[in-house]
Amino acid sequence: MKTVIAFFLTFIPFVAFGQTKPWANEMEAAEKAYSQGQYSDAELHFARAEQQAESFGLSDPRLATTLNNMGRLYSREAKYSVAEIQFRRALKIWDANGGAPIDKAATLNNLAVLYTYQSRYAEAEVMYKQCLALREKSLGPGHQDVANCLSNLGALYSEQGRYAEAEPLFARAILLNERTLGPENPELASSLNNLAALYVRQRRYGESEPLLNRALSIRERGLGSEHPDVATSLNNLAALYSLEGRFSEAEPAYVRSLAIEEKRLGPDHPDVATGLDNLAELYRRQEKYEAAEPLYRRALSIRERTFGPEHPSVARSLDNLASVLIPKCKEINVDLLYQRSLAIRRKLYGPDGPEVVTSLNNLGVAYAEEGRLSEAEHTFSAALAIMARQENQSGRTVASVYSNLANVYLRQGLHKKAKKMAAKAKTLQVQEAS
Repeated sequence: MKTVIAFFLTFIPFVAFGQTKPWANEMEAAEKAYSQGQYSDAELHFARAEQQAESFGLSDPRLATTLNNMGRLYSREAKYSVAEIQFRRALKIWDANGGAPIDKAATLNNLAVLYTYQSRYAEAEVMYKQCLALREKSLGPGHQDVANCLSNLGALYSEQGRYAEAEPLFARAILLNERTLGPENPELASSLNNLAALYVRQRRYGESEPLLNRALSIRERGLGSEHPDVATSLNNLAALYSLEGRFSEAEPAYVRSLAIEEKRLGPDHPDVATGLDNLAELYRRQEKYEAAEPLYRRALSIRERTFGPEHPSVARSLDNLASVLIPKCKEINVDLLYQRSLAIRRKLYGPDGPEVVTSLNNLGVAYAEEGRLSEAEHTFSAALAIMARQENQSGRTVASVYSNLANVYLRQGLHKKAKKMAAKAKTLQVQEAS
């Protein structure tokens, strides 16, 4: 169960230019639809705004602003190739017309966030560092936008497991926000949340909880008790409680978080799907599968309607639903859910993406539970082959695959092979724990 680390996608305000009214109206409508999770409507308004902006000239900063903000929407929808095109077009305009460095920095930041979503970490790091240099030079080292860039770079390192590099960046972002915004500003709460989430990933639960409680208090006082950011803080506290086995405290926090999201965002908003997932995961951990299943099904339905059938969050929902149906694998072909998830990830990330390994491991477990041991063996072996080609492997994931393959060999009566795989799994588990 994961706490949420926030990436700051940068919206470029469009009121700074002497725009014509039709363009401004479309931009305003697009941003309103985006904030409400109505992404199809947002796309329509942005497309009209792009047409208007192109009439001002192909090097006009209003077009670059439109493209940047469109790319932000496409990133949220995981339409990554389209988002990258928009961000690249915007950068070309900023470079051509010598626009404000802070606007170029915004697009660099957004492109870096996109690359992080795609696990293109090396490219993301370069973009974040360029963004940080521009913001520090243009705005000064103590500006809030610098703090946001530091947070994003820290979040990138956290995603890579580079916790020692992430922690000082999150700490510096907190210090900058406290100095520039004061100790009660909601923006500070986002920085506190990110450092707390890092501590959770490091199992430093005692250090995480006071930061999460402080972030929640700041948001409740500054934004009101029913703001979506309050829901995020409640979610992260609940995740911490769940990881500590404090299920009776986690459940009401998740339920309250979900109620806020449904009331403020509507029942079909993607953030509601995340809330449903988290509550379902809490039930799954307690083996309350009957309670978890309808929540996972509803989350899947929301994501399919919002993002389409081939979005990464749909793949994640398929995995979640399959996980609670495993006990029914004699009645239901759970592997079909995992196969669909695998197909989505291969299309999005290529045949050797880390996410593909996760799907193969899950599919292998389903085959094993269904008694299809030869197919399970082949699937786990395919996952190991991919990881052997990867430079940065997750030791925990490799250990899981070795352990699962050991169990398959054991059931096949191949005791020598099973012992070898189990030994490899144990070695990696010890290394991860140290």
